[in-house]
Amino acid sequence: MGQRPALDAVRSFVPCDTASMSNGKTETKVRWGVLGVANIATKKVIPAMQQGERSTVQAIASRDVARAKQAAESLGIPKAYGSYEELLADPEIEAIYNPLPNHLHVPWSIRAAEAGKHVLCEKPIALSAMEARELIAVRNKTGIKIGEAFMVRTHPQWLRARDLIRSGETGELRSVLGAFSYFNRDPKNIRNMPGIGGGGIMDIGCYPITMSRFLFDREPERVVAQLEIDPELGTDRLASAILDFGSGQSVFTCSTQLVPYQRMQILGTKARIEIEIPFNAPPDRPCRIFIDDGLDVGGRQARMEEFPICDQYTLQGDLFSKAILENGDVPVSLENAVGNMAVIDAIFRSGKTGAWETPAIDFTQKAGRTTGA
Repeated sequence: MGQRPALDAVRSFVPCDTASMSNGKTETKVRWGVLGVANIATKKVIPAMQQGERSTVQAIASRDVARAKQAAESLGIPKAYGSYEELLADPEIEAIYNPLPNHLHVPWSIRAAEAGKHVLCEKPIALSAMEARELIAVRNKTGIKIGEAFMVRTHPQWLRARDLIRSGETGELRSVLGAFSYFNRDPKNIRNMPGIGGGGIMDIGCYPITMSRFLFDREPERVVAQLEIDPELGTDRLASAILDFGSGQSVFTCSTQLVPYQRMQILGTKARIEIEIPFNAPPDRPCRIFIDDGLDVGGRQARMEEFPICDQYTLQGDLFSKAILENGDVPVSLENAVGNMAVIDAIFRSGKTGAWETPAIDFTQKAGRTTGA
């Protein structure tokens, strides 16, 4: 999706500075606990949060205490529990990261909030918008902070892309094009289990959806989609959708049974932005975006902007911890999470009806605008 610029393209370095969140001062760290030993937690999120300026992971729980102890030892976590209940009862734990399978996101996030713990819940936050709304009621009742873990919304490359749109450099935003895919047909993998929230839309289609809403800065008015269901697994293995934002459109394809690939193109009336690695931004090398005015059809005159090495999971954890410490807004609000789930619901409905469907977003918000980050 797009051509690379010549090697002598202009480089513009944009800072990725976590110290700016604390004005260079050392702050008290929020003490986190983790529910479960999911791969995303043990391989990506926990190591990243342990590098944070405002976050420290102090406990991990698994229904298999041996697995909890093994994870704790390998990750340098002081406490290991053999049940989720024990972790939630720990008075020293202030916040919970919930990376459990999708069908357990809402039930255990509610239990954590009711135990007085702030909650960062993995995406997608629920199985439906209706289920996600339950978390708003719990948040309002308990006063606990709850947010969705869309780490991409904190990465400097996406913040820069949105700034370029808002500054007018791209002209009027008219189209967002995206693709996200991998190949996995393992029936034992939770991503391939329809009864617990598996399938491509829930696992990876949610990314181009949330980032299209992020860029257009509003909710889509209607969506239409085509879904192909795996006859053996029962999950959507190939899906394409159009999101109509009124002022423009977002079009994306996602699949759990295609060659691994990801790319996002942002097209305005004056310029195009290409995000090279939009979702799995590497924590060990710089990220790049390309801004192209289209004067060279091959994109050889595109300007490259490179972002210093950073870990989007570290940024996410520190920003959530900052919200706790300073009683501020979480990076991705529950209202925003409900909006994303409403679009996903509409895509599934359209996949069955073949017609345009309207996302059912019924929480209080400014008309047409997304609430939260």
